Amino acid sequence: MTLKTLKIYGIAASRASRPLWVAHELGLDYEHIALPYQGGATRTPEFLALNANGHIPVVDDGGVLVWESMACALYLAQRFGGSAPHSLAALNHAEQAEILRWSFWAVTECEKEALTSLMHGAIMPAERRKPELAQEAERRLLAPLRVLEQHLQGRSYLAGERFTVADVCVASVLAWVRHARGLMVSFPQATQWLDRCLARPAQQAVRTMARQETARIAQA
Repeated sequence: MTLKTLKIYGIAASRASRPLWVAHELGLDYEHIALPYQGGATRTPEFLALNANGHIPVVDDGGVLVWESMACALYLAQRFGGSAPHSLAALNHAEQAEILRWSFWAVTECEKEALTSLMHGAIMPAERRKPELAQEAERRLLAPLRVLEQHLQGRSYLAGERFTVADVCVASVLAWVRHARGLMVSFPQATQWLDRCLARPAQQAVRTMARQETARIAQA
C-alpha cells in the first residue's frame, strides 16, 4: 500500500469541509484523520505540534503544514489545482485577485453572521436558541448578499467563467443560511449560484462523510 503524503485533519461536519471539498473536486489521494473539534482531540501534544491554536482543519502536505480552513482550501487549489480550462486555481493575476477577494470577503463579511443564523435558527436545541440573534444576523447579511447578487448578474461563478476555489470558499459559508428561506428569497441569482455549487458531486460526497461521521460520534 502506498503511503499517503497528504493528510487532512478534521471531521467533515466542520470547517474541514472546505479543504475536503477541494480534495474531492480534484480527486486527490489523501488520508483523512477525522478529528472532532470537541472532547479534547485537538488539545493533545501530537495535534498541537501540527497547529498550536488547537483547531481543525489542518492540511499536512508531506510536512508542509497549513491551518485555517480558507487557507487550506486555497493552498490545495494552488498546489494541485488542475489545468485549464477546469482549474480550481487562478490562471492569471485577474482571476487570482477575484479568488482572494471573494474568499476573504466570505470570512470578513459573512461567516460570523451566517454561523449565528445557523446555530440559533437550526442547529442548537430549541431551548437554547435565541431567535432574535438569528434574526439580527440575517438582517446584517442583507448588505453583503446584495453585493454578491450584483456580482452574479450575468455570471455563473465568482471568478472567471468556471467553478473555482472562490466558489468553494464562499459557498461553504453561505450554505449555513440555506435554512433561512426568508433571507435567500430576495437574492435569486445568489440562490441559484449556491444551489449549483452545493449540488456538485464533490460537495455531496463531503456532506455524506459529515452525516456518517456525525452518526458514528453520536453512537460512541
